[in-house]
Amino acid sequence: MTAPAPAEAAPSAGTRAVDESIGLGLYVHVPFCDAICTYCNFTRGLFDAALVRRYVEVVIKEIATAPTARAADTIYFGGGTPSVLEPEDVKRILVACRSSRAVGADAEITMEANPESATAARLNGYRDAGVTRLSLGVQSFRDAELATLGRLHTSRGARDAVDRARQAGFDDLSLDLMMWLPGQTIDAWLESVDALIAMEPDHASIYLLDVYPNAPLRDEMARVGSTQAPDDVAAEMYLAALDRLDEAGFQQYEISNVARPNHRSRHNMKYWTDGSWVGFGPGAHSTLRADRWSNIPDTAAYVARLEAGQDPTQARQRRSAADQASEAMFMGLRLAGGVEVAGVEKRHAIDVRARFGAALRPFIDGGQLVDDGNRLRLTRAGMLLANEVMAVFV
Repeated sequence: MTAPAPAEAAPSAGTRAVDESIGLGLYVHVPFCDAICTYCNFTRGLFDAALVRRYVEVVIKEIATAPTARAADTIYFGGGTPSVLEPEDVKRILVACRSSRAVGADAEITMEANPESATAARLNGYRDAGVTRLSLGVQSFRDAELATLGRLHTSRGARDAVDRARQAGFDDLSLDLMMWLPGQTIDAWLESVDALIAMEPDHASIYLLDVYPNAPLRDEMARVGSTQAPDDVAAEMYLAALDRLDEAGFQQYEISNVARPNHRSRHNMKYWTDGSWVGFGPGAHSTLRADRWSNIPDTAAYVARLEAGQDPTQARQRRSAADQASEAMFMGLRLAGGVEVAGVEKRHAIDVRARFGAALRPFIDGGQLVDDGNRLRLTRAGMLLANEVMAVFV
């Protein structure tokens, strides 16, 4: 199989030097679900036991034949619904990761899970396999909203899953919530926020619902005449939720993420801090220094290619220093602490203020962006206009 990228080659002209002490992230995409949520736009498909068996074998093969790079300190199982995998399969995949490269003894190993598949037996098995962090896709604590989203669990089921996760020994637990649902009011949204706080997770992610053109939810909304609230109401939902999470002791560290001290997602921080990661599975993306590549998204085709000994990758890109700097800026601005300008300039040999200063000035003057001389960061109100600010760097 052709190697995706020259992992150990010396950096070429225009490629930033890499701090080899910073661990690599490994991402494993699990493209199977027990049901397809009405809003979903990810690479996924309904559970197929035979295809899952073949997938597990070939993703292990892909991991084993990937180019060796520096040691990894995070592994993330995303999806789809990774918790449809048997604990033994997760263990085998983790063994393959550790066999292919050094993985730190204190590595953060995250698994996304849905409440309905987070049984006690599975959670105990995942914990025994080495998973250290669990991310539960709750989305809402209101049963009517869960039904609209096509979720299989209930509010009671979500609470029970949290209890089972704690009993299994997960002391790094994250819960996801989704706002701006069709017909959702501010009071209804805050009811879910309060319910999340009552469950005492270590981390929480709050997302605005995007209704994609090809999502079944769009057709359902048209059929019943349901709409999302106006933008100003969505903004109020966002700010009110963050206020309540602040009061509960969470610290916002990224536009959509809050955590208790020492519980930030170490893996996701790589995406926001100009890090490197290698992805496995259909549709998985990888970034290593200036090199970026992705796998074909179709699961059956991905499996067939690897079974035939062929390379599953598709698009490959060698990013220029300017492209890397632009991405480092707009991804770094997602963080509540912003982005260290001098660090980006040193890594990518670019004068950030000379290149982008004039375009950023209106946001600084308008109070959405703060420039303290060393860092650029969005204010909380500025986060509501993040797409407009980040468009400067695209």
